[in-house]
Amino acid sequence: MAPREFTRRDLALMHRAARLYYLDELNQAGIAERLAVSRPTVSRLLAEARRIGIVRITVHDPDTLGTGGDEAERLAELLGIEKVWLAPFAATDLGPSLAEPVGEALREAGLEAGDVLLVSSGRTVWELSHEALPAVPGLEIVPTVGGVSEPEAWHQTNEITRAVAERMQGRPHFLFTQAMPSPAMRHTLAEDPEFQRVTGFWNRADAALVGVGAPPAGRDSISTSVPLDDEGLRAGAGDVCLNFYRADGDPIDFPGSERMVRIAPGQLHKVPRTIAVAVGPEKVPSIVGAARAGMFNRLVTDAPTAQALLVSLDGA
Repeated sequence: MAPREFTRRDLALMHRAARLYYLDELNQAGIAERLAVSRPTVSRLLAEARRIGIVRITVHDPDTLGTGGDEAERLAELLGIEKVWLAPFAATDLGPSLAEPVGEALREAGLEAGDVLLVSSGRTVWELSHEALPAVPGLEIVPTVGGVSEPEAWHQTNEITRAVAERMQGRPHFLFTQAMPSPAMRHTLAEDPEFQRVTGFWNRADAALVGVGAPPAGRDSISTSVPLDDEGLRAGAGDVCLNFYRADGDPIDFPGSERMVRIAPGQLHKVPRTIAVAVGPEKVPSIVGAARAGMFNRLVTDAPTAQALLVSLDGA
């Protein structure tokens, strides 16, 4: 059977199984449990991965070994961040395609019970919240933005927080407010002990999992709190946790932005491990702008987006 006869989901599953077996050194029983498949299925996935070239094992003469460049390392260097994880295929199915590299990034964070993981809103993080993620019992899961009353599920941050907590066996915390409350409501929130308790996690977070929003002018989905008729905002490159920025990383203010319930860029900068997740050619300027703004220090993307980023950064 030729590789083109497999679906992208099949290929992604082969890749996840191969990485767990050959790189993470998990046994087949452990892989079966992680992927929620049978052990014979794992054996078949590994065999097919070898057969069609996803896995290629070579034995080198030590005298001929070179120091070839690594795409992920080069991208991290150009973006000025610490590390990049790549999904090998275009992530058309966001959750299944990105779950394994996101899982690797979360495991690398070394989170333990009592640590704090922040999560953003957005389609990509929402999709990931329905996939298998590393279990860290006792982990505190906290939203980074308000989102009550949003019509689209991926802007409902409390539901994303709850779903991530279920997958990771953590404890969810909630923000019962809109992303942009009225002036009176914002004043009330500032004095509310529960609001202060939850937002207090922002200052002591150990890691964050955030999406990177595309340029506002081209978005077909965005928080209803965002005034897309604002000229300055429409010229933006993207956002992280509803913090909008220009292509050079400079922040964008807009009417009502001072009332937004969102983690501040300065607080994000202090998070030791902020993992941004973004794919697609439309996200290239958004990812570059967010990196320039210091919004993240780790990135999970797919191979085609990485190549587009490298072309963009090489030509800058």
